[in-house]
Amino acid sequence: MNDQSASVLFSELLDIIKALRSPSGCPWDRKQTHQSLISYMLEEAHEAVAAIESDDLTALAGELGDVLLQVVLHAEIASEARQRGEPHGFTISDVLTAINGKLRHRHPHVFGDVTVRCADEVADNWQSIKSREKRSPGAASILDDVPLALPQLLAAQKYQERAAQVGFDWDDIADVQAKITEEWNELLEVLNEDNASRIEEEYGDLLFALVNLARWLRINSEEALRKANRKFRIRFSQVETEVGGAEAMREKSLEELDLVWDQVKKNEKREAT
Repeated sequence: MNDQSASVLFSELLDIIKALRSPSGCPWDRKQTHQSLISYMLEEAHEAVAAIESDDLTALAGELGDVLLQVVLHAEIASEARQRGEPHGFTISDVLTAINGKLRHRHPHVFGDVTVRCADEVADNWQSIKSREKRSPGAASILDDVPLALPQLLAAQKYQERAAQVGFDWDDIADVQAKITEEWNELLEVLNEDNASRIEEEYGDLLFALVNLARWLRINSEEALRKANRKFRIRFSQVETEVGGAEAMREKSLEELDLVWDQVKKNEKREAT
């Protein structure tokens, strides 16, 4: 498919959304607002991620279409607001202008005279430019540009990255490891206390320290946990199948289930080699 046909199809999508939002269009689409669409935006993004993790490119094409639908729908809602003279309205052209300008500005090594040696330097430059863009002169904190709606593991990593930019960081990964040991010991100390709030606090501190370790190891904490969840789901489902379903599992001892679990893991390693 060439660029011209893609352009025609994109224009068709814009026309479809306009028709759906028109007075004679779809009642459901007409009643939507930016706020009412939040859950759908999150859902479609997660489904696209699931397609990527499943290495299903056919599914990914469909899911990316659903993500694009959300983008165009939000732009149409904002365009209608602009037509009514409301502040902060925008059009799909504004969206495209913004992203085109952003990409050019954040890739000075491609569209400017900056020289980089590796992908890590590109990532560092990108984050530095992004922080300067989002930080207003009167901003109270360097952390203000981290969206509050982010998944909390990802937010923790973003907070730590911002802090590191201004020198608030450990000198060595050994310091991070020592901090994890410290937080683990503090959690152990409060486990015998009848104080759920303290236990939760110390557990949170341990998680935060583990996210810091992930940052030092150049691991995305959110992605690592997502992969661990996926691995557990696959293995657990296989155990269910091996023993004859969830009801049959209740009749087994933990030791019996552990044996099946270990066998599932061995089968995975065999298939991987």
